[in-house]
Amino acid sequence: MAEVLLFHHAHGLTPGVVAFADELRAAGHVVHTPDLYEGKTFDTVDEGVAHAREVGFGTILERGVAAAEDLPAELVYAGFSLGGMPAQMLAQTRPGTRGALLFHAALPLSEFGGSWPQGAPLQIHFMEDDPWAEEDLPAAREIVDTIDRAELFLYPGNRHLFADNSVSDYDEGAATLLEQRVLSFLRDLDQPR
Repeated sequence: MAEVLLFHHAHGLTPGVVAFADELRAAGHVVHTPDLYEGKTFDTVDEGVAHAREVGFGTILERGVAAAEDLPAELVYAGFSLGGMPAQMLAQTRPGTRGALLFHAALPLSEFGGSWPQGAPLQIHFMEDDPWAEEDLPAAREIVDTIDRAELFLYPGNRHLFADNSVSDYDEGAATLLEQRVLSFLRDLDQPR
């Protein structure tokens, strides 16, 4: 069993993000889904990104840190797109990281100090032709080439938030495969290395 801190994407804490968390919970994991937008949700990625810019990306990161404060140190950090930012930052900087799951997002390791926690596994998931991934995909490839226990999964297609069943980018086949890979990742955390 793993304890996961899962951050939502630019649309906000959508029913699809909650449904994804519920699937992990049904498999026996503890999953926290903080609301970085304080109750607001948006119909499009562009509207959500505009809101994040208005609030400030620094504030989004601060809210992510605050969400982790009262939780155990040994967490798996996960994030969809915008939520990948606080997930990756916490994974790189907060002691005790068990692993990380980045969906549709990755930043260069140098963004948060340049190092990755020793032995902490990482999965990164993108669609191959996601227009939002132009900057993130090269960073993802660099991370996978840099750290030992990192995997990059590419899915055919050009959708961004394909694992959220409440937004128009949803792709059932890709989402099902992503979920299977995530559940396997979380199961393997308890296996001796």
